[in-house]
Amino acid sequence: QVQLVESGGGSVQAGGSLRLSCAASRRTFNTYAMGWFRQAPGKEREFLAAIRWSGGSTYYADSVKGRFTISRDNAKNTVYLQMNSLKPEDTAVYYCTASSTITTIKSMEGNYWGQGTQVTVSS
Repeated sequence: QVQLVESGGGSVQAGGSLRLSCAASRRTFNTYAMGWFRQAPGKEREFLAAIRWSGGSTYYADSVKGRFTISRDNAKNTVYLQMNSLKPEDTAVYYCTASSTITTIKSMEGNYWGQGTQVTVSS
């Protein structure tokens, strides 16, 4: 079992930046692939970014490529999502997730999830 706790959400104006953090409870955190999703009201949960356990490879959805950066610090059991050039359409609840591989991160098979953190971008 892996418990995930997100933080760093809030309200920001368009063009601004936020950094989300996700702290994991398990000591074997560094064996999991990690990712971020978001869900806006009335929409399906959307994959944003993922990172391998080693941190050596990262993957992004086209909608955030070049604006968002995922990173991890295995010594702190924490994964981050740096979000720049935010747009009103980025408004959503953002979720951290852990799974065994990048493939299962994206397919949401057997993932562990955090409780989510709200990000609101105003125009």
